[in-house]
Amino acid sequence: MQTRALQKPGKLKRMLIMIGLVLLLIAAIVGIKWWTISTMIAGMKPPEAPTVTTIKASYEEWQPALGAVGTLRAVRGADLALDVAGVVTRLNFQSGAEVSQGQVLVQLRDDDEVAQLRQAEAAAALAKVTFDRAKRQLDVKAISQADYDNAAADLKARQAAVQQAQAVVAKKQLRAPFDGRAGIVTLSPGAYVNAGTPIVTVQQLDPVFIDFHVPQRSLGELKTGQRAAITLDAFAGRVFEATVSAIDPKVDNDTRNVRIEASAANPDGVLVPGMFANVSVDVGEQARQLTLPQSAITFNPYGETVFIVKPSAKKGPDGKPEAPTAQQAFVTTGNTRGDQIAILSGLEEGTEVVTSGQLKLKNGTPLRIDNSMPPKNDADPKPQEQ
Repeated sequence: MQTRALQKPGKLKRMLIMIGLVLLLIAAIVGIKWWTISTMIAGMKPPEAPTVTTIKASYEEWQPALGAVGTLRAVRGADLALDVAGVVTRLNFQSGAEVSQGQVLVQLRDDDEVAQLRQAEAAAALAKVTFDRAKRQLDVKAISQADYDNAAADLKARQAAVQQAQAVVAKKQLRAPFDGRAGIVTLSPGAYVNAGTPIVTVQQLDPVFIDFHVPQRSLGELKTGQRAAITLDAFAGRVFEATVSAIDPKVDNDTRNVRIEASAANPDGVLVPGMFANVSVDVGEQARQLTLPQSAITFNPYGETVFIVKPSAKKGPDGKPEAPTAQQAFVTTGNTRGDQIAILSGLEEGTEVVTSGQLKLKNGTPLRIDNSMPPKNDADPKPQEQ
């Protein structure tokens, strides 16, 4: 019994020694690993500061403008068609020619109708002679009043028949309803056309209208007579002057937009109905605004931010100031024009702001500034052909 009691303390001692050795081994492994990682970290070079471009916020003269995309429309335009079917006998214009109001553009075969007109005119002439004779006879009481009334009624009926025949003959002619430019026609003499088939378009091109839509919240800024500038992709670098001519008195129930009409002079006829145009309407008075390139603004669900360049007060081993750092700041933005955006609050004039490379930044990130290729900052950029 005594031997067993002596063996138990010995086993316990050996277990404690083994546990101690295991813990010592684990501590040694952790120490070696920590020393290895520390050595690697100490040997690593610090990450280079991200390269960014910057600009100093400055005030500029700013004309508030409302931008939209519009469609050109002729002041008067129509796709012309005939009321009756028939065979084309003559075309009195060429494609793209200027035509005058009332000019006969297309003539259909009308021999039968003209013959009926001549017959009606002859009958009307005879009725006129009969009526004049009856009038003289009535004056001398040679005929009754009833005979005179019959002669007068017959004259009116014959004259109405002439007007009807003239209307039938006129339907055989397609006339220009106003002065304008004719479109392309593909008909030839001898072709048969059906009633109501569009034959040619006539457009009056000077002036032209520009139809565009603006949100209802902008309705209070618009009024007739305001200046508008029109630009088109087809005429890069050219600005056409226009004037707001009409504002629709009704807001669209589906889009909550308002239709606006502007008019522009087009003496050379280069503006063609159906073209898309960029419209910029001057609204409000010209004012000074603090501006930045739009690329400097980071738009977030919780607000717009910019990164401000904060100079460092510390000096490096070489005695030179350390790299500046980035500091995020909230701003309130206003209207845009070209590549620029107005800053209503959150910045002061002269504050240096990062304009590109923001994705790599956070508060306190050191910066390397290189403004050799700054982003666009043009108030009125012009399209560039590639």
